[in-house]
Amino acid sequence: MDRHDAPARDRERLPAEPLSPLATRVDKLLALYRYELTPAIDAINAAVAGYGGLFDPETSAAEIRTVVDDLLESDPPSTHREAASTAVSQVVLYVDGSAHSNGPAGAGAVIQADETPIARLGRPVGSRTNNNVAEYAALHLGLQALATRCNPDSVEIRIDSMTVINHIWGHSESTVKATPYSTAITDHLSALPAHEWTHLADSDPNPADAQATVGADIAALGPG
Repeated sequence: MDRHDAPARDRERLPAEPLSPLATRVDKLLALYRYELTPAIDAINAAVAGYGGLFDPETSAAEIRTVVDDLLESDPPSTHREAASTAVSQVVLYVDGSAHSNGPAGAGAVIQADETPIARLGRPVGSRTNNNVAEYAALHLGLQALATRCNPDSVEIRIDSMTVINHIWGHSESTVKATPYSTAITDHLSALPAHEWTHLADSDPNPADAQATVGADIAALGPG
């Protein structure tokens, strides 16, 4: 079946490195919510019995899986069912990847128009994945969201990874195994009417960092 003929929730799923069964289930739920972390996590927390939640150490993996499976069988809020196009001509896309010391990694992306966030996205990338791959995944996450939600005339991409910058926009070969992200990134960029990138220094604020950190926390869930 052609990907464009697949159900909406399947079309929205992004590729990922290996994840635990539990993190994989949460990632499927995030796709249903179009990778908007806050409403997806709020839905999980509201469904967990008692005062626990997704990241409460007293919430068992079995409880989380039961809640996530129930949510996957239900419809998300109407605002998350299909991609509603936002009419903006110029946007800023912040992207960032995050990896914990033992490998769980996440990706984050924030889309802004006139300095106002219009999407705050995050996802787990892999349970044992390095930060470079997470950075590629973050750029892929943001660009796909642009394609399905905004379709702007021009984009400024703000990113702190020189590895990704040199590979995607430079002329040197990268040793990072970024597939399938690198090919998809190139396709998305070529479809944009205009774009430019800005390198963020470590001291520059990046609102996508918090989203990536939560994504890495989800990647650490398991086993489920």
